[in-house]
Amino acid sequence: MSAPTTPRRVIIDTDPGLDDAVAILYALACGQFEVLGLTTVAGNIGIEASTSNSLRLLAAMARSDVPVRRGAAQPLCRAGEELISIHGEDGMGGLALPAPQAEARGEAVGWLVEQLQSAPAGSVDILALGPLTNIALLVRDHPAVAARIGRLIVMGGAVDEPGNIGARSEYNFATDPEAAQIVLEARLDLTLIPLDVTRRVRVLPAQIASLRSSPAGDLCAEILALYFGSGRASRPLHDPCVMLFAVEPGLFSLDTLRLAVDVSDGPEAGALVRHADGPPIKVAMRVDGPGAIEALRHGLNRAQRSSC
Repeated sequence: MSAPTTPRRVIIDTDPGLDDAVAILYALACGQFEVLGLTTVAGNIGIEASTSNSLRLLAAMARSDVPVRRGAAQPLCRAGEELISIHGEDGMGGLALPAPQAEARGEAVGWLVEQLQSAPAGSVDILALGPLTNIALLVRDHPAVAARIGRLIVMGGAVDEPGNIGARSEYNFATDPEAAQIVLEARLDLTLIPLDVTRRVRVLPAQIASLRSSPAGDLCAEILALYFGSGRASRPLHDPCVMLFAVEPGLFSLDTLRLAVDVSDGPEAGALVRHADGPPIKVAMRVDGPGAIEALRHGLNRAQRSSC
């Protein structure tokens, strides 16, 4: 598989979340990223659980050297809504994880400013897996610093695909529509990974066992078993698509679309709308789904192959 030879320096903005957890495990295991840190945001679960889950995942992977910074506890203008029905009361479906081996020190946006200012412009990417509140605060309050982001790869929105929390709205954007609007209008090097592709990267129950060839793969298999619940034929892997695009962009096809975000108070707040005056956004609209699942398996188990 083609992949960059030099690990890319990245910050993961996240609200784990079962599929966030799979994405984080892949990022830590695949060897293609230097993970500078995790910034947390309220989304799938509240900010305390989101932060604790990040710390516990890092402890499980013996990577408590990776710092975690607590981010926004609520959307910019609205009340948040947790997805307990999917991710469980703790956001991780009751998965047994070790206690944190470190603490979350400081707050996310200030830390993002420090990291981006201290690195060469364009050398740090942000992989955004949850609501875009932290990134919007960075853009709003520190626009010159935000312009130093390399690539911003965002899981969010639905273009032609139906929504997953409304007829047209996707959860991350619906949770904080104003944040999504600020980020999409910021003219950053942004690639959007919407439901149009993430719903086509689906794991089957029979594929779970094939992941069990490394500590990351074993833990991922446990997470996916919880993600399936009972009676589901397959599950989409939304957030891992962000990491997969960063490593294997050839699996995806991009269109440049002019898009706006519905920021009304109606039921479709957060929905993406094609709009002639909207900013041009690079949007993944097609994907090799089986190839993406194979790339996930390959990356999760890289450490095991390297030791052979």
